Amino acid sequence: MSGKTLTERLFDDSQAEKPDPYDLFELWLGEAAKSEINDPIAMSLATVDSDGLPNCRAVLMNRNDRRGFVFFTNSNSAKGEELAASPRAALLFHWKSNRRQVRIRGEVEMVSAAEADEYFASRPRGSQVGAHASNQSHPLESRDTLIKHWKALEDEFEGKAVPRPAHWNGYRIIPQEIEFWENGEFRLHNRVRYLRKGEGWTAERLNP
Repeated sequence: MSGKTLTERLFDDSQAEKPDPYDLFELWLGEAAKSEINDPIAMSLATVDSDGLPNCRAVLMNRNDRRGFVFFTNSNSAKGEELAASPRAALLFHWKSNRRQVRIRGEVEMVSAAEADEYFASRPRGSQVGAHASNQSHPLESRDTLIKHWKALEDEFEGKAVPRPAHWNGYRIIPQEIEFWENGEFRLHNRVRYLRKGEGWTAERLNP
């Protein structure tokens, strides 16, 4: 391996075999965690509505492994309804301090109820109550209405564990493509795209 880092091996054209993309992602995420002021796990999530019009918003990646990249949300929200109709999505991690991006595209599946229960139980109690209080993405009369509803639910659940709402679920993006981008001088950026091939990956350099 000649002592090169994973990133050096990624962008070294003489390297016949590229590093594993999941290992690379973990490396870049760890480096971003040391430099980003807020939320290195923040990612842009793109979906499409019933007219094919794209929608994009920032969400938090709550967990990741070799199965994919997971976030949790209200299934009655715009993104939940869009994913139910068209279970494909694109993700973008932009770590500005490191001048790096990772782009991901793939199919989407819901996580198991047990996995959703486990993560919901780990959330702050106020956020658990908030998951019941908010009819996410739907019109709201006023913020005061929302706060009153939240407080009423807080009283209702006093002294009891807050159950996971049936509409609060997790989604896993199963990558078919993962692209690593790093800023280069004169806008001659480094870009390498991994494409799923069976159980493995092929990698190719892209023009900036």
